[in-house]
Amino acid sequence: MIVRKTILGAAIIAGLSAGTALAGGEIYPVVEAPEVDMSTVAVAQGWYIRGDIGYAASIKGGDIDYNYIGEGGADESRERFDDSRFSKPFSYGFGMGYQFNNFLRTDLTTDFFNSSFDADSSIGRACPGENAGTGCDFTHDSGYNAISVLANGYVDLGTYAGFTPYIGAGVGATNVQWDDLKTRATCVDGASVCGSTAQGDPVRSPGEESWRFTYALMAGASYDLTNRVKLDVGYRYSDIDGGKMFGYSDAEKALGASGTKASDDGFQRHEIRAGIRVTTW
Repeated sequence: MIVRKTILGAAIIAGLSAGTALAGGEIYPVVEAPEVDMSTVAVAQGWYIRGDIGYAASIKGGDIDYNYIGEGGADESRERFDDSRFSKPFSYGFGMGYQFNNFLRTDLTTDFFNSSFDADSSIGRACPGENAGTGCDFTHDSGYNAISVLANGYVDLGTYAGFTPYIGAGVGATNVQWDDLKTRATCVDGASVCGSTAQGDPVRSPGEESWRFTYALMAGASYDLTNRVKLDVGYRYSDIDGGKMFGYSDAEKALGASGTKASDDGFQRHEIRAGIRVTTW
């Protein structure tokens, strides 16, 4: 009996030892995941300032009509500038903005630009003081100065090897100040012969000033020159509402004319822009 108990106890101890050894062969050491210190992850956030220059490859002004007041004030008609051209396509501006994170930012910008304006028109009637049966051609020249203030928002689309593409949109207002319009009349032979070929000094119509609603769409990319300085190159389309251009000349006012002589349909500008952004973080 004693021998049996001894053998049974030895067997149990041997079995437990074997089981423990087998189980120990299948246990792997516990590997803990490393902790991530979020304070070391860079998040773009803070104020920035910017300066830009632009070149308008295309400036469109639409059809522009004006009121013509003929001799004696009785010959009034609505005419059109047949061939109008805008030039001086350069602009410059500055602004301040805020970067909310790596993807969203906004800024307030002010841009300055001007343009010359040249146009031709004609009427199928005699110039003032000319023979009946002749026609009259006009040449016009003026220009305007403009200040545009826009609130803009952008979505940065990620940074790749220092380049950050973006898209954006802006809304605001533009102040347009037209210079005086200078108009020269030239008689054109028709059924009758002109008495002269030019009408002396140009007639001046005073320029008008107005604020116009403006919106813009942008796309481009920035490049990290340093940790704080970015080169920004992009395209901007801006649409400026129409408004007053010119009032009546003194001679036309003497004939009873009042109000606005001409209004434009606004401007659509397609610009290539380049600038620098300096961040504060």
